[in-house]
Amino acid sequence: MPFWGLQKQLGIDVDSWLLRQSMPQPHGQAGVCHAFEREWVECGHGLGQTRARRECQLEYEDFMECMKRTKLTQRLRIILEQRDRMIKQGKYTPPDYHMGKEEPRP
Repeated sequence: MPFWGLQKQLGIDVDSWLLRQSMPQPHGQAGVCHAFEREWVECGHGLGQTRARRECQLEYEDFMECMKRTKLTQRLRIILEQRDRMIKQGKYTPPDYHMGKEEPRP
């Protein structure tokens, strides 16, 4: 415990910037990736930085995927490219409502 609580006096919490999902959330609900962040922190607790990077790599990758959605966007891009390729070959015709040709509403 620090002798002089500068963060408390200034009304800031620098420690919460490190743990993004553990910050107080609106309506008291946990953040979306809170579970992944918690697993990563619990895995690396007490190991040291070098061992934690090696032994907690899977937990860290899961947390980063939840935060950034890189694998999801890459998969979506591949699906859209395949759809466009099939449309050019004439093997797939998208429905009218996907092409912006909806029937007029009453």
